[in-house]
Amino acid sequence: MTNRLQVILCTCPTFEVAKSLAYQLIEQRLAACVNIIPQIHSIYRWENKIEEGSEWLLLIKSHEDCYAQLEQWIKCHHPYQVPELIALSIQQGLPEYLQWIIGGLNGNISSI
Repeated sequence: MTNRLQVILCTCPTFEVAKSLAYQLIEQRLAACVNIIPQIHSIYRWENKIEEGSEWLLLIKSHEDCYAQLEQWIKCHHPYQVPELIALSIQQGLPEYLQWIIGGLNGNISSI
């Protein structure tokens, strides 16, 4: 079960957007924990131009079973036309912490 946990990366344009998305993901049990990393500086290509700006990075702790619903929810609520959403598998971690993540998602994981 714990080998299907994920950290999902998602950038946001402002702290207010990041905090709002984080609270809602926790309330809906799509995430057990969301860390907000302030003011990263991003350089990227958008609509054939090089852009840059400050963003806030969400580190979302979740589970594979929640990903599809989380992705749809982010697409509906995120202000970006194409939000960053990248899921990374958690390979190892403190067993008690990994169990805590699972506990925060109860009801959204099919194989508990």
